[in-house]
Amino acid sequence: MAKAMSAQDRVIPSAEGIAASARATKGKGLPPVHLWNPPFCGDLDMRIARDGTWFYLGTPIGRFELVKLFSSILRKDGEKYFLVTPVEKVGITVDDAPFVATDFNVTGEGQEQVLTFTTHVGDRAAAGPEHPIRVVRDAETGEPSPYVLIRANLEALIDRKSFYRLVDCGTHHDGWFGVWSGGDFFRMIPSDELPDA
Repeated sequence: MAKAMSAQDRVIPSAEGIAASARATKGKGLPPVHLWNPPFCGDLDMRIARDGTWFYLGTPIGRFELVKLFSSILRKDGEKYFLVTPVEKVGITVDDAPFVATDFNVTGEGQEQVLTFTTHVGDRAAAGPEHPIRVVRDAETGEPSPYVLIRANLEALIDRKSFYRLVDCGTHHDGWFGVWSGGDFFRMIPSDELPDA
């Protein structure tokens, strides 16, 4: 007798789910995962590591197109992450942030400056009121972890080389060192904690 397929025996989303996602977008941007409320089908042994690598059953997913597809149907509800199609919803594990911002470009200067980030899967977001930057410092080491909101509760960890460049774009404002983008000032560290403040 054939054994029933569990969620762990197949790559989620199913072909049916992928087809439904493609029909929903008709080639115009990201699927509207925030509008879908399919049944929860359980957790999947899929993980996004801190460096942005996707793993399935402990093995890295090497096909960029597949990673990009999965990232397009990713949703965060509360503190949990899911892959969502119109017909199914499965839980996955995210070690830190689901995306990594690997580069950014700068236009304008001072308070008119705009920083536009690009993620490892090709998403772009201009930091500002809708895409804020935040910096979390480790309680023990003080090491900063910078993030930028990419879309709908999904953040990107800003990689180290980009963070160093970000610091070069920084300035002091109201007792803080940080960066301007999109008309907002994003705090990074109190000015008086910098050696040359």
